[in-house]
Amino acid sequence: MGEIVSARALMGISLGFHIIYSTIGVGLPLLLMLAEWRSLRTGDETYHQLARRWIRPAGVLFAIGAVSGTILSFELGFLWPRFMAFSGPLIGLAFSMEGFAFFTEAIFLALYIYGARRLSRGMLFFCTIPLTLASAVSAAFVISANAWMNTPAGFSIVNGALADIHPLRAFANPAWAHEAVHGTLAAYVATGFAVAGVSAAALLRGRDRAVNTCALNLSLAVATVCLPLMLISGDWAATTLAVQQKPKLAAMEALFVTTRGAPLVVAGWPDPASGKVLYGIEIPKLLSFLAHRDLDSVVEGLDAFPPGTTPDPRLVHPFFDLMVGSAFIMIGAAAWFWWLRWRRRDIAQDTWLLRTLLFASPFGMIALESGWLVTEFGRQPWIAQGHMRVAEGVTTQTGIGLVLFTFLMVYLALTAGLLWLLFRPAAAGKGLETAAEGRHGNS
Repeated sequence: MGEIVSARALMGISLGFHIIYSTIGVGLPLLLMLAEWRSLRTGDETYHQLARRWIRPAGVLFAIGAVSGTILSFELGFLWPRFMAFSGPLIGLAFSMEGFAFFTEAIFLALYIYGARRLSRGMLFFCTIPLTLASAVSAAFVISANAWMNTPAGFSIVNGALADIHPLRAFANPAWAHEAVHGTLAAYVATGFAVAGVSAAALLRGRDRAVNTCALNLSLAVATVCLPLMLISGDWAATTLAVQQKPKLAAMEALFVTTRGAPLVVAGWPDPASGKVLYGIEIPKLLSFLAHRDLDSVVEGLDAFPPGTTPDPRLVHPFFDLMVGSAFIMIGAAAWFWWLRWRRRDIAQDTWLLRTLLFASPFGMIALESGWLVTEFGRQPWIAQGHMRVAEGVTTQTGIGLVLFTFLMVYLALTAGLLWLLFRPAAAGKGLETAAEGRHGNS
């Protein structure tokens, strides 16, 4: 395995693990806030018990997310020193601001966890508000750095060196807004379905009917609100890609040849040799409409760009289809759930619905990971679009393969530890949710 491939694999594995931890770290605070709010508003103690039950996974995931995020910061300097030397003055602001949001998140999470015996219920709810906002803002700041790699802005190149540097313009680069909105909504959907899957599994085993039914209602309410917003933000992203990142859009849709009235191709396998998508389903003119709101508009294909400067559609198109398909699986499961709720069916006793929710539960994470792969593979061969190739930004050090193996073991150990910490208390019938009731829970 070459050093570039090893470096990319190490960074990809690290991010793949970190995304799962950080996604739940963004989504779970929102569920905590809504559960505490509903308990205060209705006087239903079940929602407060539910919120206290989520404390342990929130704390554990925050800790592991912090560890994996720290590892990533070291990897950026270790694996991509020339890229960091080039981009540091521009994306350093986003990482610095993310640090402040992270500290805010840590402070209010600690207050919420350890203040149960000392704070009023109203103050506990108040703690969840900055916790939720800080986690969302933290995600938006990190996404800004990734968006800059897709649409570098805030500088000029004079005699081969950076000049006229504007960190704020780099921070608010053209791709940031739609990536931040889409990514944050995806985190809420993924967390909502993950919680729904855990709750559905518990109901199938006949455990804690009241609490798990409330968890299903709350988590799927969040996911159901965010899913259509995700589709809208996805459409926003497509229209901006058609202007700002044309090679990526061509790879996503496996459009080899520039076409007027371009079709949308669903599924299939892109074949660069023939310039066609094998076994795909074409919807006439839909890509032109989605890209430019005109059925007969021209959409640039991969042939419109110099050879060697465009991504491989075989790495982009399948993950794009997987992302979109995952969204529709979740929409179907959520629609069935609310249809039965509207018909006043006993959700906790509907085995087929619970099995369907359990089946759909991982597709939020699958969609999020697929979307990230589309973004990263769709930028290749560039690490900073149009300015620096991946091969130009990688380290000159050797032996990355050994580091890759070591970090893979670290992440597997972290994941094993996470699962042990999350499931051991449940099996023992213990948890912070019971110990933390305190005087407020008994009043």
